[in-house]
Amino acid sequence: MGLLVFVRNLLLALCLFLVLGFLYYSAWKLHLLQWEDSKYDRLGFLLKLDSKLPAELATKYANFSEGACKPGYASALMTAIFPRFSKPAPMFLDDSFRKWARIREFVPPFGIKGQDNLIKAILSVTKEYRLTPALDSLRCRRCIIVGNGGVLANKSLGSRIDDYDIVVRLNSAPVKGFEKDVGSKTTLRITYPEGAMQRPEQYERDSLFVLAGFKWQDFKWLKYIVYKERVSASDGFWKSVATRVPKEPPEIRILNPYFIQEAAFTLIGLPFNNGLMGRGNIPTLGSVAVTMALHGCDEVAVAGFGYDMSTPNAPLHYYETVRMAAIKESWTHNIQREKEFLKKLVKAHVITDLSSGI
Repeated sequence: MGLLVFVRNLLLALCLFLVLGFLYYSAWKLHLLQWEDSKYDRLGFLLKLDSKLPAELATKYANFSEGACKPGYASALMTAIFPRFSKPAPMFLDDSFRKWARIREFVPPFGIKGQDNLIKAILSVTKEYRLTPALDSLRCRRCIIVGNGGVLANKSLGSRIDDYDIVVRLNSAPVKGFEKDVGSKTTLRITYPEGAMQRPEQYERDSLFVLAGFKWQDFKWLKYIVYKERVSASDGFWKSVATRVPKEPPEIRILNPYFIQEAAFTLIGLPFNNGLMGRGNIPTLGSVAVTMALHGCDEVAVAGFGYDMSTPNAPLHYYETVRMAAIKESWTHNIQREKEFLKKLVKAHVITDLSSGI
């Protein structure tokens, strides 16, 4: 009898020891996970962004000479500071666009839902879905996104900008007359109908025209342009739009809406709003273009980015006399959130800011 009591007490003690051990182990693991999570901000970016390359990347790129293009450099650095960075996505929509689950379930600007017939009609005429054969054949691509900011004025960055393999310009920002500061080369001009140049003579030769579709009317407008049909001014645009784009169909592309979605919700952290356009949840075209470049380029730079509200008399854009003070609170954009996002990329050397405006 005494032996049975002893054995029972021993088993109870052993069970208690195991339970306490499990609780202690669980608490330790939870603490470890919390410590690991504390390394990242709410979006998943490293909190401590170091200007030095991570050791494994420093070794990988150690033998590259000064100025040489480093394959995979931007995406490798991006993944180092943001482990959630997804696999590369194609820059432009092609005839497999319906297979992209990430964009199929959302209406513009975050997807293509309801636009299948329009997109199919456009792609059946343009028939080109990539960059140029020369650019596609490059082993390493260096890209620069040229913003429209007044910070570009009098910086004489033109020749440095033109050295990049791919020069991306936004909306109707002019080149002629500003070559010393902004360069003369244009590879892609990304725009939406209201932002497109309205005079055919303003368009550069040897550049691709890329539509960023922010609403369903934008795809309808591009169909008119591609088919050389009459553009109706009453199609829901908030200002007058170009009625003609002097580009042949093979020179026209549709930007993958994946980059608008990724910039808004994954990288900048704008309100989801059930996947619909709403107050403060539309990324600027500049941030969308940077997101595109992180997926499609090996090295990424920007110029002409950044608004300094502490200098209200500074020029807002490099090509006009409007001052910084003219900026009003935007219904669609969250400039502060975007600035925080771009600052992370610059601090970690994911992108290079030639004009030091970010």
